[in-house]
Amino acid sequence: MNPQFLTVLLRIAGLCHLGLLCAGASMPGAVDLQVHLRTLPPFIRRLFVVYFGFIGLILIGFGSLTFFYARVLAGGEPLGWAFCLLCTVFWAVRLIVAAFVLDVRPYLTTRLYRIGYWALNVVFIYLLVVYATALLAGGAK
Repeated sequence: MNPQFLTVLLRIAGLCHLGLLCAGASMPGAVDLQVHLRTLPPFIRRLFVVYFGFIGLILIGFGSLTFFYARVLAGGEPLGWAFCLLCTVFWAVRLIVAAFVLDVRPYLTTRLYRIGYWALNVVFIYLLVVYATALLAGGAK
């Protein structure tokens, strides 16, 4: 694949992470998370909030590194190749978890939520394909 075109695709992927961050920020309201958290012991409640925060930091990190270092990732440098491998595995596992572990059907109560859910899955697939493409392009060098 043309490295310049792959760089553009990677920069779009970097921006997609910010979109996922915004979607994640809206999730607590969509699933009435505060009501569910109140029933948990304080440690588990805090643990969940910490995990939620760490996921946000991962999205910021993945998105920033991808956007600002897209040319390096597209060039197949060893560290860029390793980062693309990490992201490929991460997004592949995320899709598998969405398909076989998480049952979101009880929360897809409106048409907007259903559209949003499918849009998120399209973004997850895009990220997987772009990182896998960069991984394969870098490995071919």
